[in-house]
Amino acid sequence: MSRRNGPYECGLDAAVDVIGGKWKVLLLWALAEGPRRFGELKRALPAISEKVLIQQLREMERDRIVHREVHHQVPPKVEYSLTALGTSLNTALEPLGEWGRAHLREIEETYEARRSRAS
Repeated sequence: MSRRNGPYECGLDAAVDVIGGKWKVLLLWALAEGPRRFGELKRALPAISEKVLIQQLREMERDRIVHREVHHQVPPKVEYSLTALGTSLNTALEPLGEWGRAHLREIEETYEARRSRAS
């Protein structure tokens, strides 16, 4: 993720910088259910590659929206969970998810129309 150089223009600018990337919002939703291991997250989002999942989790940890806890046992166990900041971000995204559900048919129809024209 390329971080901005310089100050943010507004709060939305900062929020979009933190959630930028195709998978971060979906990872936030998956982690809202509680702590998850890497394999659980991979199964929850089967289309994501391991490399990208690792990268996205590292960025989210760096941005302090995800906590990574290593349990020192054999075999090693690592769990990811939302921080308070991540939970508040998830709460802020709920209205956006509701908007998407309410307009899903229109969005899909528009997408299909664009795809048909491009073919």
